[in-house]
Amino acid sequence: MIRNQFLSTIKSQFRVHPICAILGPRQCGKTTLARQFSEENKKAFSHVHWYDLEDPKDLVRLDQPMLSLESLEGLIIIDEIQRRPDLFPILRVLADRNADRQQYLILGSASKTLLQQSSESLAGRIGYIELTPFSASEIDDIQRLWVRGGFPRSFLSTSDEDSYIWRTNYIRTFLELDLPSLGFSIPAQQLYRFWMMLTHYHGQLFNASDLGRSLGVSDHTVRKYLDILESTFMIRALQPWFANIQKRHVKTPKIYFRDSGILHALLDLPNRTTIERYSRLGALWEGFALEEILRFSQVYPQQAFFWRTHAGAELDLLIKQENKLIGFDFKYVDAPKITSSMRSAIEDLELDRLHIIYPGEVDYPLSSTIHVYGLNNYLNQAKSG
Repeated sequence: MIRNQFLSTIKSQFRVHPICAILGPRQCGKTTLARQFSEENKKAFSHVHWYDLEDPKDLVRLDQPMLSLESLEGLIIIDEIQRRPDLFPILRVLADRNADRQQYLILGSASKTLLQQSSESLAGRIGYIELTPFSASEIDDIQRLWVRGGFPRSFLSTSDEDSYIWRTNYIRTFLELDLPSLGFSIPAQQLYRFWMMLTHYHGQLFNASDLGRSLGVSDHTVRKYLDILESTFMIRALQPWFANIQKRHVKTPKIYFRDSGILHALLDLPNRTTIERYSRLGALWEGFALEEILRFSQVYPQQAFFWRTHAGAELDLLIKQENKLIGFDFKYVDAPKITSSMRSAIEDLELDRLHIIYPGEVDYPLSSTIHVYGLNNYLNQAKSG
């Protein structure tokens, strides 16, 4: 699958920066995207040089990185950059010295350490791209995407059974190998227990105290665990929006699993039939729809919120973009209707628009500012217009 939107974004970053970083979870397609970019743009570069830092031979080639890299010309791709954080200061020097004949495309599994090191050494020289697994705007089968999630090998598997096997293996590898390689030294079984507990908080407010008591650890440790899963793009902690200081607002984040397939695997829901029998089916779909809207809207984390008051009024998603406030409510029902929470959101937040997203196929207005859209219809309409 050619991911044209991301290929175009890489080009845009290179027009501004000598270094472009593609960050995202393991197995989301970073290496494939880099190969597609180098192949599509091979005429624009005199040479393409590739370093895979999981390959011992390439690690040896970079024993003396300044000597190895300084004389190269063209596009230089460094995969799994988090394995050699000492390269960032060297890339800063080379980016300043050789910007006219070198461009660096660096790939890495996300971590706060990686982000901090690169931002400190490469400020003003690097552009970031978050590569997600496949999204609904890239594929035609939204139901399969919901069941299997967007990781390429999961989504493209020949059957739901093979997809489920891949995801269960991915979870184990992520805990036992990937996290230690990123510098996290938490026992895999402990983090797995925490991850499993979070499945029951999907679409709910995060409660560090309750989780800490269940695990026998402090609130601080629980937040550390959440931070790890968030920084590796497994979990989204959606922050609350504060408005109208005369009302009491919820101040803790809501938790969502970013990939529906990983969530289904953790819950032992291997196919559509088992998913439809799950007691919190609505929450599963609503989290999937919320993530798809966020990916399609291409907003930064600091532009996306939820809103809830202690009086009970709430809005699932609030996006602040181009000085406009757009609200989203996600309903797993046949025919959504206006609720008192929606009226409160319109009044208190002064929303420009409120979209109700549901799994149906018929779109219809409820008022001048509130419109109901099927998820697939909304994405296709926005895509075409």
